[in-house]
Amino acid sequence: MKSIVILISGRGSNMEAILDAGLRLNIKAVISNRPDATGLAMASRRGIATRVFDHSAYASREAFDAALAVGIDSVAPDYIVLAGFMRVLTEGFVARYPMRILNIHPSLLPAFGGMHTHRHALATGVKIHGATVHFVTSHLDHGPIIIQAAVPVLPHDDEAALAHRVLVVEHQIYPQALRWLAEGRITFKENNVVEIRDLNVSSDIGDQQLRMPME
Repeated sequence: MKSIVILISGRGSNMEAILDAGLRLNIKAVISNRPDATGLAMASRRGIATRVFDHSAYASREAFDAALAVGIDSVAPDYIVLAGFMRVLTEGFVARYPMRILNIHPSLLPAFGGMHTHRHALATGVKIHGATVHFVTSHLDHGPIIIQAAVPVLPHDDEAALAHRVLVVEHQIYPQALRWLAEGRITFKENNVVEIRDLNVSSDIGDQQLRMPME
C-alpha cells in the first residue's frame, strides 16, 4: 500500500475530502506550517499523527523547507500531497522529491497560475473555469497534469460564488487522482505527460464534468 503525507495551512477541506474517500493509502501524517490550522484537529480526531513546522520560526524559506523535509523523511512517505498548503516550495525541496509531490490548483492550468485565480478568471471574461491536480515541479503551477474539472462562469458570479463552485469539483478530483495513484495507474509518457492506465471514463469518474490527459 502506498503512503502519503498531507500538507495543509488552514481548514483542510481538500484533506477532509481525501479522508472521506476511503482510499487504500497509508496516511502517515498531516503537517501544517501554521499551528492554528483547524485541519490539524480534524486529522487528530481521525487518529492521524500531526506535526507543525511554523514557517515564521525560520529565518528563510530554505531553512523552513529543510526542516520540513527532515520531518517528512522521518515518516518516509511515498508521496507528498499539498492540500491547501499556502507556501511556495523552494527548488531544492521539489528536487528532493521528483514527481512525488501533488498539488491542487483552483484553475484550469496552464491558465491563471499563482494567486487570485477566480478574480483573474472574472476579469478576463472566460466562460469556463475549474481546478487541476498536478505534480509539482520547480516551474510554479506548471507540473504534469493528472486531472482537471471544469465549471461554468455564470453572468452574475463574484469571486466567492465562483470559488465555491470550483471547490465542489476540487473535492471530487483530488480523491480521484489519489485513487489512481493508489492503484498504480499513473504513468508518464514523453515529456512527463501523465497517462492513466486502463482509463474507463464512465466507471472511473461517472458523469462529472472532468478532463484528463488523453491520447
